[in-house]
Amino acid sequence: MLALRPNCERCDVDLPPDAAHARICSYECTFCQPCVDALENVCPNCGGGFVPRPIRPRHAWRPATGLVNDPPDPERRRMSYSDEDAAALTATLRSIAPDAR
Repeated sequence: MLALRPNCERCDVDLPPDAAHARICSYECTFCQPCVDALENVCPNCGGGFVPRPIRPRHAWRPATGLVNDPPDPERRRMSYSDEDAAALTATLRSIAPDAR
């Protein structure tokens, strides 16, 4: 199941489960939209692109679903690389579409 991480890994802004501006890569690295824009859609941890993070329903509309049964991950994370390393990777990959990386 998708881990709903509680914060942007770059700027540490809170990203609650219903945050429409939360973005994830295929490894579930989680960033806010402003940071994804600054990173030019290049995940600093894996080099992939980002998509909007799905919003998990608050209510259990079906058995064993919803935030009541599957709460967000409480562990805050930071990106694995420095801003300088992220900038270097972005410079290398920004002109390559995510599906071609």
